[in-house]
Amino acid sequence: MSKPLELQQRLLAASLLFAALLIGHPAASQDKAAPADPFTQGVAALSEGKPAQAIELFTEVLKHNPDLVEAYINRGIAHLKLGQEVDAVTDFDRAVELNPKAAEGYYNRALAYSRAGLYDKALEDYTQALKYAPKDWQVYYNRGNAYLDAGKTREALEDYQKALKLHPEAPEILQNRGLAYLHLGEADKALEDFQTVLRLNPNFARAHFGKGQALEKLDRQAEAKEAFRLFLKTGNPDTDAPLLQQALERLK
Repeated sequence: MSKPLELQQRLLAASLLFAALLIGHPAASQDKAAPADPFTQGVAALSEGKPAQAIELFTEVLKHNPDLVEAYINRGIAHLKLGQEVDAVTDFDRAVELNPKAAEGYYNRALAYSRAGLYDKALEDYTQALKYAPKDWQVYYNRGNAYLDAGKTREALEDYQKALKLHPEAPEILQNRGLAYLHLGEADKALEDFQTVLRLNPNFARAHFGKGQALEKLDRQAEAKEAFRLFLKTGNPDTDAPLLQQALERLK
């Protein structure tokens, strides 16, 4: 097995991780769901960034309907948002027990396993989810991330390619494919991906850092330093702190 990428080189897109496959009201017609219905309120709480409130609401739902798969999945997502991976897995376990074809259950459980560093289990669940949701680019993308974290870079690359076929020119996928190319020593392909990311989204700060890394490997030092300077201007001090420190060291 090849050596895993260092944590600061990875990009596990939080927006995908936490918005993933939230399930709407299980009623035959969602329009008929009353606003005061606890399930509807729980979905709203999750959407509004209130996971603790969502847990209370879905727990209330499950008191009256203990076999409602959608409530277990959404409560699991709320636990995941709070960093409660064990509780999240427990809910997703129950969901797939009740409905073995619930792609959302496997997918979200895989996200929980990935966050806990249990990449083998995560990969199993992503693969299971693809049996029931073979056209969902997010599943391929996040399975690629799990492969990348597990040091299985070529497998990650294959999944990013599949994700891009379903969702072309997605900056998040291209960014991580660039990291995979870097890890495989294909700096020219990595540079192309990072440049495409910046064309699609000029505010994608980490693409500047990746671009700098690729240019360094291509022995284009002046251009690499300029990329690192741009990253210092655009990087987030909270989420990009390790990378910002690396960029400073490279500019010394």
